[in-house]
Amino acid sequence: MTTDTPGGHKPAVITNPYGHPLPSYLQSDNLGPWGVYLQQVDRVIPYLGHLARWAETLKRPKRALIVDVPIELDNGTIAHFEGYRVQHNVSRGPGKGGVRFHQDVTLSEVMALSAWMSVKNAAVNVPYGGAKGGIRVDPKTLSRGELERMTRRYTSEIGIIIGPTKDIPAPDVNTNEQIMAWMMDTYSMNEGATATGVVTGKPVDLGGSLGRREATGRGVFTVGVEAARHIELDISHARLAVQGFGNVGGIAAKLFAQAGARVVAVQDHGGTIYQESGLDVPLLLEHVAAKGTVAGFAKAEVLANDAFWDVDCDILIPAALEQQINASNAGRIKARMVIEGANGPTTPEADDILQSRNILVLPDVIANAGGVTVSYFEWVQDFSSFFWSEDEINARLVRIMKEAFTGVWQVAQDKKVSLRTATFIVACTRILRARELRGLYP
Repeated sequence: MTTDTPGGHKPAVITNPYGHPLPSYLQSDNLGPWGVYLQQVDRVIPYLGHLARWAETLKRPKRALIVDVPIELDNGTIAHFEGYRVQHNVSRGPGKGGVRFHQDVTLSEVMALSAWMSVKNAAVNVPYGGAKGGIRVDPKTLSRGELERMTRRYTSEIGIIIGPTKDIPAPDVNTNEQIMAWMMDTYSMNEGATATGVVTGKPVDLGGSLGRREATGRGVFTVGVEAARHIELDISHARLAVQGFGNVGGIAAKLFAQAGARVVAVQDHGGTIYQESGLDVPLLLEHVAAKGTVAGFAKAEVLANDAFWDVDCDILIPAALEQQINASNAGRIKARMVIEGANGPTTPEADDILQSRNILVLPDVIANAGGVTVSYFEWVQDFSSFFWSEDEINARLVRIMKEAFTGVWQVAQDKKVSLRTATFIVACTRILRARELRGLYP
């Protein structure tokens, strides 16, 4: 595609295979997760009516910050890490989204994650836009002191765009309550006043919320139970396979097991284990807390990692990283239902394969929204300095997740589309309606 200029010169405008103008900082031959997100947006545009004129708003982030994060290592040398913070859309409220520390973090990934946060927040109707951040680092290679110095320097570098009313980070892959405590303290020191609301997912002693750690897994369980009812799947006799066994996969597995389901297979970065009669989930959670992986769990068989996708189960929960279910393995999955605990675990090609095989997919943008919902509760509690009981928080979470899922399910039935496209219809309509009402400034 070319554009004419007054002088007759026609500079090339690179486009990706889906026809979107491609920012110069992305590779046209390797769009990564951002390309997946763009395909998902394309599928929803025909359902947006007059709001489709604003659709380009969804296809580019509002703001993307790349920062250098230099720290002094314990051996006296200086190391530099690449950090990001992307704000995809803030039409409905301040940016909201996690920070991940991972050696494979890229700008494309963080852009996609921020966009999925925009959709997720709108889907459950919390007053946030979407944002995400990350550092390209393997945190296991750092000492605790190095990890703290890196976190604090990164927070200082992105401090120009975050804040309790601008953009509120939270934990994600390889980050936790302690990381959030360091981020909150660093931001507060730079501001000269304690700002508990700058991050969520903090320790309870620093303004964190009860129930936050378990919230994403509880949300996965809640929408899973609702969906199972619609397809007449008896949870008390269901077999589960779970990829990833941290705060999301582990908590979801525990709640499903408490409801009578059998967790027959679990995979994480350390390996894959299997037990047809059902794994002892509480014991496995203790093992993972002590060892950091499911590998070495005595009361289970060891499976080859690739064999995980062949496990005979009723519910599959991918709760690890992006693009785990793809065209090469989607045809092997035997589950009746896939609940996306991770962000972006299923490619569009795999989505189509699963739909053609009548496997119900509960998309990430609704299924794992429990975490940001309770993050919203935490933020509200910090502003009011009034804190709720865990029972109150869990009850509010379940109510919001059920209401959001019911709305998405109805749209899917009315429009005869997948739950993912239905969620995008609900969310993008809310985002673009806010954009239209606010108008363009100046």
